[in-house]
Formats: sequence, C-alpha cells, structure tokens
Amino acid sequence: MLKFSLLFAFSLLLTTRSTTAQPTEPPRPPAEGAFFTGEYPNLLAEWGLSTAEIQARIESTFQQLFYGNDATERIYYPVEPNMAYIEDINNQDIRSEGMSYGMMIAVQLDKQAEFNRLWTWARTYMYHEAGAWAGYFCWHARTDGSCIDPNPASDGEIWFVTALFFAAARWGNGDGIYNYQAEANSILRTMLTADTPQATTLFNLDNQLVVFVPQKGAVSRFTNPSYQAPHFYELWARWADQENDFWTTAADAARAHWRAAAHPETGLMSNYTTFAGEPMLWDSYSAVYYADAWRIGMMIALDTTWFAADDWQIEQTNRYLRFFHNLGIGRYTSQFQIDGTPVNNQHRSGGHTAMNAAAAPASTDVIAWDFIEEFWETPTPTGRYRYYDGLLQFMALLQLSGNFRIYAPA
Repeated sequence: MLKFSLLFAFSLLLTTRSTTAQPTEPPRPPAEGAFFTGEYPNLLAEWGLSTAEIQARIESTFQQLFYGNDATERIYYPVEPNMAYIEDINNQDIRSEGMSYGMMIAVQLDKQAEFNRLWTWARTYMYHEAGAWAGYFCWHARTDGSCIDPNPASDGEIWFVTALFFAAARWGNGDGIYNYQAEANSILRTMLTADTPQATTLFNLDNQLVVFVPQKGAVSRFTNPSYQAPHFYELWARWADQENDFWTTAADAARAHWRAAAHPETGLMSNYTTFAGEPMLWDSYSAVYYADAWRIGMMIALDTTWFAADDWQIEQTNRYLRFFHNLGIGRYTSQFQIDGTPVNNQHRSGGHTAMNAAAAPASTDVIAWDFIEEFWETPTPTGRYRYYDGLLQFMALLQLSGNFRIYAPA
C-alpha cells in the first residue's frame, strides 16, 4: 500500500507543481564552489517545486528502482548473505559502472544497508585479489558472480573511490572491507602503480588523463571525456594518503581535455577521444556523441557546482544546451556527429533528457529551465532500458535538488 501511495502521489507530481510560472531569470552558477561554501543550488526549488514535491520524487524513484516490481521496475536485487547487485536489464549483467553509481546514490541518500550490500557484492565477486588484474575490478559479471571480462572499466574505479570516501565521512570506518577510507586508498594506489603483462595504470602518467581501459596496448592509449572527473580528483588530492600532487594535476588535465574535446559550435564531444581531444576512430560507437557522452554535461556541472574552477565550463554549457534547444525540446534525438549531424535517427532517451537537465547548474541561459521541465515531466523508466536511464535520472534528480553533496572524511 505504501508503494502504491508513493507512486500515485508521484503521478500527480508529473502534472502539477507549486507554481506554473517559468522563471524569467537564468540559473546562476556559483562564483565559489560548494566545497568552500557548503551551499548547493536547488534548481528544482528555483523552478517552482516545493520541498515536499521534490522529496516525494526522490523517495518514489528510490522505491521504484531499488524495491519496485522484480520484472519491470527494480534494478537493485538483494542476494544472500547480505549482498546486492545493480543489474543492467538489457544486457543481463552487472557492471562496475552501475554498482558504483548505486553506491553513490546510496551514500547520498544515507542508505548504509544498501551501500554495504552493493559494496560487499562488488568486493566479493568483481574485485581481483591477485593475478594480472590485482587491485582492479572486472568491469562486468554475471548474476552468479562469475566475471565475463576480467579487465576494468576506468569509470567504475573512479566512482567506487569517491563513494567510499563519502561513506567514511557519513558512517565512519569499520573493519575489513568496511574500512571505507582504507579501501578507497587501496584502489587509488592500484590506479597509479599497476604494472603486469596485462594491466597498466588507470591514468596515463605522462599527461595525467584517465585511460579508456588500463590494459596494456591500444585501449590504454586514448580516453573517454565522460570519465573525466576533476571534481573527484580535487577531493582525492586532499584526502588520499599519497600522490596528492598528482591528483591536483589530473584535475587540471581533465578540465583542459574537455576544452580540447568540445566542438566549438555545438559543444558536443565524442564518446571516446584521443588524448589530444579528437574523436577516436575506434569503431562505429567511439567517434560519435551518444550514450557515454550524454554524461559529460552532468560531470561539467558537478565540477562547476563543487569547485567553480573554470569559467569556460559556463560558456560550454550554454553552447551545448543551445544546440539541443534549437532542435526542439521534446524532439531532439540522442546520437550525433560532434558537428551536430544526426546519426541513425536514434530514439529519444530519458537518460539523455536527464543529463541535459543535469547540465543546467552550469548554465547562465534562461533556456536551462526548459530542460528542467522536460526532465521533471519524464517518468522514472520501467522495462528493458530502466538500468541506464534510471540511474542517470536518479543522479540528475539528486544534483538538481541540491542533494549531490561532498562528504569529507575525518
């Protein structure tokens, strides 16, 4: 009955809000980041939603994705003893991306039980204790815990580390794998020291950019703009137990890479790029703006919100959102060449819609409110594609409501 009531209340919120007036003033990105001020913008409230409306949406999204119908709604599946995984429903596997996103959502919502279940599953089944990939996580696995590919996906490690630091701050450190801070530092050491016949460092030590895959050979010779996380590296520079200067340099390198990778007119970036920022001609997916690249707007806005370190990010966000606004709210599709040429008439995506809205905190253009309205009117997904779209929508919801926050360990 509780679940039904929450979902019914949420269905009403899709068609009503406290005020119907669209703000006439654009968002105002912070002059000083939240790391220094402790102030996180709540654009949903500025748009006209009440605290109750926002909280109801957060709660209903959590209940649906974590505890909704097994077959059509949830992506979080508890298993015994005291574990859980986030499943990519479409691909029927478990990915370090989804596990780390799930942990970040859990720590932001102060859900330690869910966090620990996810971390225990990842640490038990995905983590390599020894061998060629020691210290890394396999990037995807089956629901029985067996690894499909042993090599890592770099973004999984990056999000694991930051979620673990936040967990240490919110709940304190326990024993073994629940000494969150020690676990985060252990992964950081692997990132910068891995060297086996197969594995290499997660960051290129010459240019300080995250590599696509830390595997010796071609896949470690290019990067992914959506993996750049200078706002996380800034925290690591302050909290890591070693190599702090490296993380400061890595934050600068990541911001510079976004500048190099963004098309000067559309603001689009490709899914994968060379270290110099050019679209990576690897396969049909790599050189276009598509599902990986959707996340870049969110990552830039998080960096602006937390550290406000680069005024170019505001120019970039305005340019990027203007490209999609010119195509038409409710009409733009999801895959393009970075010059704006559509590719394959791809369908619209709730995850893409969410990530465009999540870029709004770094915008000074009044059109940003149109993307927030589009996001709010998009329901939490059900069915085959609920994994990726659902996670992206949830993270956008937290960011736009001022609930994607820094928690500093002691």
